[in-house]
Amino acid sequence: MAIVVWIVEGTWPACVDAASAHAPEEADIVLLHVTGQEIAGVAHGAFAGLLGRGRPERDPGNQMEQLAADSAQQLLQKAADRLGRPCTRIERTGRIEREVVAAAQGADLLIVARDGDRSHLGPKSLGPASRFVVDHAPCPVLLVWPEHAPGLASIPPPPPQPPHHR
Repeated sequence: MAIVVWIVEGTWPACVDAASAHAPEEADIVLLHVTGQEIAGVAHGAFAGLLGRGRPERDPGNQMEQLAADSAQQLLQKAADRLGRPCTRIERTGRIEREVVAAAQGADLLIVARDGDRSHLGPKSLGPASRFVVDHAPCPVLLVWPEHAPGLASIPPPPPQPPHHR
């Protein structure tokens, strides 16, 4: 059994704990972190357009990419330490939601944490990237709450029904 655990800052402990609780001992666990390329891309573009003619070694986008890679490695190490069993750590860069879906190809389970409005039950508890992943994952998804789930009273009331005509 292959299990992919999506590691995201702020919600990763719940995903790792879910893997610990639900993965059989013989499961191959992959801890996956994806770094988006938007911020470094903006820095590269600003430097090239405004400042960087002929001085690529001074491009701040390169430094931002290195900082992001270092941060991802530290986060994956923390997750592996918390898991406390053999696992594979993978760092990818690109459009986050698409990289997660691609990494889940061939997996038996993908573990994802809710990352939206976690004060209410419902669809808004998923941010855009997580919603895309849940909708497009090529395998079963275990969707976990990063903290205790809100109570049933947090479900919004149903929409009003039109009056029935007789």
